[in-house]
Amino acid sequence: MVTPLVALQKPKDISLDEIEAELRDIWRTQSDGGVAPVATRATTFSVVIYEPEEIQQLLAALGFYKGSIDGRHGEDTKAAISQAQLGYDLRVTGRVDSHTLERLRQEYRALTPAQRRFSNPDIRGFNLSESLAAQNPCRVITLCPTFDSDDEGVTAQVSAYCPVQKSNSNLVCCEYITLRGTKRALDRVGDLVNSLIIQELPKFVWWKATPNPEQVLFQSMSEISSCIILDSSYYGDPESELHKIQALVDGGGKIADLNWYRLAPWQELSAAAFDPPERRMALLELDRMEIDYEKGNPAQALLYLGWIAGRLEWRPVSYQHEGGDYDLRRITFTGSDGREVEVELAAVPVADWGEVLGDLTGLRLSSTNLEANCCTILCSETAGCMRMESGGGAQSCYIQEVTALSDQSADLLLEQQLQRWGEDVLFEDSLAVAAEILKLLQ
Repeated sequence: MVTPLVALQKPKDISLDEIEAELRDIWRTQSDGGVAPVATRATTFSVVIYEPEEIQQLLAALGFYKGSIDGRHGEDTKAAISQAQLGYDLRVTGRVDSHTLERLRQEYRALTPAQRRFSNPDIRGFNLSESLAAQNPCRVITLCPTFDSDDEGVTAQVSAYCPVQKSNSNLVCCEYITLRGTKRALDRVGDLVNSLIIQELPKFVWWKATPNPEQVLFQSMSEISSCIILDSSYYGDPESELHKIQALVDGGGKIADLNWYRLAPWQELSAAAFDPPERRMALLELDRMEIDYEKGNPAQALLYLGWIAGRLEWRPVSYQHEGGDYDLRRITFTGSDGREVEVELAAVPVADWGEVLGDLTGLRLSSTNLEANCCTILCSETAGCMRMESGGGAQSCYIQEVTALSDQSADLLLEQQLQRWGEDVLFEDSLAVAAEILKLLQ
């Protein structure tokens, strides 16, 4: 369907009436003459997507990236990141870590206003998973902050997407409303977004950035959503951000972290390792644990540790961030029986990195009681088990390779989350333990 652009000159912003009028025109055009199939409009949910895509905009302004600003970090984006890292004498990984992001921001700030302009097409707002749109007639409102130095108000682009024609000739359609403007301009549209949301349907906010309770737009989106969807794999400083997520949960908000669901294969195999009756009691003997994760983001490691510590009723008593080549973190717990439990988190450089930053690559559960039948080694198929087996005692260990989710992309996980948006008690309990661990570092 057509995608008309509705824009007003400064200092005015787009109005609700104008957007609704454009939507009516789209559907009127679609149904004129009674020949076209009947379209089923938004009847399942409304989702607001905050799509800053700072990385592609920074790379475009600095001359490294020539593609569209679309929020998808494909090969072109990875190549541009590698070129920037090479140009700024950073470790070349093709991924944005905290050091790379800060350097890109620094170089951007050094540009003149004229140099900051770039001409890359901005197609954010129209790339929600086709499978999601095909099965769920919905309304998608995307908020796209731009790097413009002048606040010229907010522009709106309106369209409809109908990918599937049912056997009865009806169409299943999603309505797309994309709002663009500076961060300051978008801070003003909270009431407008609330009016655009279909109030009788579940309301989701997918915040594709670090949560910022001080940001006016984040505050307004938090107030209107049934569930705020985050992804801690995005965060350059997850230790700080996990605290913020915990504060949101404490404040009564329903929060989902897509990164949490990437841990499911590790959790399932960990539980299966101790399912046989002869190993079940061995859980009480666990007092040593090592967790390896892909260098760059410890969020998965911390959430997994929060999960297993919460299940085994370990209470954190100390946390040391040693750093070094493996960015070591050492956490000490006290078990329910008074036993001291020591855990090591290690950030391991890997050659064949996964789809997201910070994937778990291996873990080892063991005991200082050499007679205990609890030694367990889990490792990813890509990284292998050699590092964990080198700790000794591998002959008596249960060893299993973990097959990652077939698709760890945020789009697919979002689709699943929109089907199960109720409170996730296990996630909240695990997050609370992780937050309790992180408080010890303050």
